[in-house]
Amino acid sequence: METLDIRGIPTRTWKNAPPSLRALADHARGHGERLVTIYEDERISYDAWYRAVARLAAELQHCGIDKGDRVALAMRNLPEWPVAFFAATAIGAICVPLNAWWTGQELAFGLADSGAKVLICDAERWERIAPHQAECPDIETVFVARSDSEDQTARKLESVIGSPREWAGLPDAVIPEVSISPDDPATIFYTSGTTGKPKGALGSHRNLTTNIFSSAYAAARNLLRRGDPIPAPAPKVGLTVIPLFHVTACSAGLMGQLYAGHTIIYMHRWEAVEAFQIIEREKVNITGGVPTIAWQMIEHPEREKYDLSSLEAIAYGGAPAAPELVRKIYETFGSMPGNGWGMTETMATLTVHSAEDYLNRPQSAGPPVPVSDVKVTDDQGNTLPAGQVGNLYARGPQVVIGYWGQPEATAATFADGWVDTGDLARLDEEGFCYIVDRAKDMVIRGGENIYSSEVENVLYDHPAVTDVAVLGIPHRTLGEEPAAMVHLAPGMKVSEEELKQWVADRLAKFKVPVRIIFSAETLPRNANGKILKKDLKAGFEQD
Repeated sequence: METLDIRGIPTRTWKNAPPSLRALADHARGHGERLVTIYEDERISYDAWYRAVARLAAELQHCGIDKGDRVALAMRNLPEWPVAFFAATAIGAICVPLNAWWTGQELAFGLADSGAKVLICDAERWERIAPHQAECPDIETVFVARSDSEDQTARKLESVIGSPREWAGLPDAVIPEVSISPDDPATIFYTSGTTGKPKGALGSHRNLTTNIFSSAYAAARNLLRRGDPIPAPAPKVGLTVIPLFHVTACSAGLMGQLYAGHTIIYMHRWEAVEAFQIIEREKVNITGGVPTIAWQMIEHPEREKYDLSSLEAIAYGGAPAAPELVRKIYETFGSMPGNGWGMTETMATLTVHSAEDYLNRPQSAGPPVPVSDVKVTDDQGNTLPAGQVGNLYARGPQVVIGYWGQPEATAATFADGWVDTGDLARLDEEGFCYIVDRAKDMVIRGGENIYSSEVENVLYDHPAVTDVAVLGIPHRTLGEEPAAMVHLAPGMKVSEEELKQWVADRLAKFKVPVRIIFSAETLPRNANGKILKKDLKAGFEQD
């Protein structure tokens, strides 16, 4: 590590991290004929991927894209996604990955807010966006992948780079040369927008490449703490089932995968049996995403029909997990569980928690990565001692530059290198971080603070419960009281009163949900895996 001045703040950084995404792309090219992506029957080598990146990068320049211009990317997880991402960022443009689950109007918001000049999308996203073209006046060129349409307002991406099977035959060119510094802007990722309109978090090249060494360090630490030697590097096979437009998949996942030469498998959509088939066929070593996916793998009645012994780790982020899930991953698959904490504003990884440390501290999010610091403060900004719950702040080279075009929001969230995470947390004596709640999710009952995650963890420990959210419902004199919505495992039954008693046996009486209602489906989540609690309140009003 070394300490550098970043925007006037002395900041610890990884000394040997790639200085830019262009440098990362050039490094990844060296993996040659090893497979970089598998999607259905499309198998793409690193060399073919790089050729497509170089060709598309040159075409973007031909379209007038200069350093700092925005290039929007809106598509599901396809081999074209990392091609488009690196074609833009490697020539100094700012890539704007848009949420592929958004409606046409929401996508138009992201295009207009970012001022994107070029849009690269798939046919499904273009179908949503096309009616809103008038709302996106800055868009000059649209490339659409995998489209049968003859829409004259858009160009087919295949007209530039061909289909994935043809990338290996593209010219052996290099990415056009552009001067890029580590702290130049590279991306705008929009926050999940669980409240209000999403904000665009402006990230730098260093923000993204920091995660490469943070994750590698954590993996080495696990081995050393176990007493094992660090083995020679060996490429792995990973099944990525969370969207690349989320920082967990892109920053925490894709960056390190490309650096190490791993093979990344994408699915059209998550389906447990299909995932089992892929894991067995391709000998997948690493998968995960969000806790719901891990639960579905564990509880699926057909799981034992497949050979899943290649799995070494099942990791997830984006949402807290029940301690029971941590244990069950290890017991069911013999795989090591992994988790971490971060947010869009920290370009994903800020703490990492995995293997035996996670098994022994299943309610923790782990320690901060070595280049980062966290602190817990009271409302006056005073740092609190270990064990006390307060406001969580974080700093490090992965904290983004600020919010795109929103100086007031930036000033309110970022100060002196620290980001106000909006989370309530505590640290233990060894520096392991425990996320207690989102500040806005805390239920205050007659002046008593109830951390929703504490009640959720107790409910998760019930063998019938696989999905749960605790939130506050209005009360005339107490202000609000805790209530819960739960989803049960297939074939399981439990009553509201039995669950209330389960909580009452384990927590103080004032923390027991006054109402528990059951959902036939898993609870609604945004693309980042966070439960949309605001969408659940209507269920209590109707019940």
